[in-house]
Amino acid sequence: MAKPAVKAVLLSPQRALGDKPLLVVGPSLGTSSVLWTQAGSLLGNDYDVVAWDLPGHGVSAPAAETFSVADLADAVVELVDSIAPGEKFHYAGVSLGGATGLQLGIKHGDRLKSLSVQCSGAKIGTPEGWLERAETVRTQGTPVMIQGSAERWFAPGFMDREPEVSSRLLHSLRDADRFSYAFCCEALAGFDVREQLGSISVPTQAVAGAHDAVVPPSFAEEVAAGITAGGGTASAVTLEGVAHLAPAEAPAHVAELMRSLISWAETRGAAK
Repeated sequence: MAKPAVKAVLLSPQRALGDKPLLVVGPSLGTSSVLWTQAGSLLGNDYDVVAWDLPGHGVSAPAAETFSVADLADAVVELVDSIAPGEKFHYAGVSLGGATGLQLGIKHGDRLKSLSVQCSGAKIGTPEGWLERAETVRTQGTPVMIQGSAERWFAPGFMDREPEVSSRLLHSLRDADRFSYAFCCEALAGFDVREQLGSISVPTQAVAGAHDAVVPPSFAEEVAAGITAGGGTASAVTLEGVAHLAPAEAPAHVAELMRSLISWAETRGAAK
């Protein structure tokens, strides 16, 4: 099985990497680094913010073969090693990007400094639902998903308030490679790390949107509870007025939450 390859987009100002903590941010299915543009710019003076795109989305090449969420986590580590070999990093991801973050915590915990899992869960949806969606998109293309995604992604009123942001995000969905999107659906169909949450030891925050019908706040609570049950440090927070794309819907609030998590993790790391 060929490993998926992912590419990066720098969201912080151009400068020599290494002087500031590295923050890697991941997308939800159907979006791209556009999801993190605003939150990334708010964090970009204090952290080197690098976004990655899913296979066949944004700047990443399409996938030729099936892959798992664990394979995506491996690909993120390889990407970091191509930029900053062996470097430890902070990670934040949304939905599928958040699932990838959980796999990073489970499989590559030695590389993580902190983990922000946003609008995600240890298991999302049902295998049947994802496999059905994969088949639909393979045959009809990603535009068939636009109307449903617009309803799921944004809290009521957001598209009217922020037409440019919502339009750019829906364009990334329209432009995504249909086969890669289907492979992502199949990866989510096989994703369930509920029994492994206790092995995550990095400081973690699970962020939920009050209006998220895909992964409601109970999913964030389940993630935090699973990690703390294993002796880790984790908290869950619900953002009002947010559905499924927290960094785009509430960039300032998300940036503030992440800043406090990263600062705490950096202080904790320096004290060790």
